[in-house]
Amino acid sequence: MWKAYKFIKPYVVITFGLLLYVTAWTTFLIPSGMTGGGVSGIGALVYFATGIPVGLTYFVINIFLVGLAIKVLGANFGVKTIFGIIMASILFSVLQKLITRPLFDDKFMSAIIGGMLSGVGIGITFTQGGSSGGTDIIAMIVSKYRNISPGRTILFCDVFIIASAFVVMLDKTPIERLQIIVYGYVAMAITAYAIDAVLSGSRQSVQVFVFSKSYGDIADRVTKELGRGVTVIDGEGWYSKERQKVLITMVRKHELSDVYRIVKEIDHDAFISVSLVMGVYGNGFERIRA
Repeated sequence: MWKAYKFIKPYVVITFGLLLYVTAWTTFLIPSGMTGGGVSGIGALVYFATGIPVGLTYFVINIFLVGLAIKVLGANFGVKTIFGIIMASILFSVLQKLITRPLFDDKFMSAIIGGMLSGVGIGITFTQGGSSGGTDIIAMIVSKYRNISPGRTILFCDVFIIASAFVVMLDKTPIERLQIIVYGYVAMAITAYAIDAVLSGSRQSVQVFVFSKSYGDIADRVTKELGRGVTVIDGEGWYSKERQKVLITMVRKHELSDVYRIVKEIDHDAFISVSLVMGVYGNGFERIRA
């Protein structure tokens, strides 16, 4: 049961993140006549110019990028990327037909909300090792080898896509095309900031000390269920003058509730100390990059 939960959970979270991402586009950006970065931005430009649905363009372009993701980032990332591309394509196809009018008449407000939702959605998808394809793949590849945030990489890649609206949307006046580009840059910057904010929160780590007579059972379950290493050291209670074992483990902040659950189920009287750490580098956490 636990293995099934661990397998299904990332895909459920990825689907939720993509739902936020697609909702941002189909509810705020596309109905307002705006574009943004990534393959979605290209799809929006193609839609404005030819009427071809964004979902179809999105799917076709991303198919050519899947091979790159599988080769560089591994088969597991490739599987989640394929899942993300298919799911996002379906969501685009469905939601774009349902939503034909902008939620707000104010384009600036639409750009802000659309960019925020888009960034949060992509950030949530990234936390599970997934991707919506497009420039996300490039960002994850760069992030693997260099200490450059995914949000910043996406921002640089998307500048050209948004700027191309000036030569694609020829049915608009030059002033209107410039306005579209400005709104696109606003949405892009907010998206990049939101991605970094989500990823920074998800990557925050904590150091946990557990004092319990059932240290063996707790260590076994933390290792088995969370896949985290546990160090056992000898200690002595100065008040009781009793020898005892102390467990030390490093986990992501969002995994802390699972540690609490495991300890509570085994030993109600256990003593736990939790502290935030500046960074954790090694297997299962961050890598020291050149």
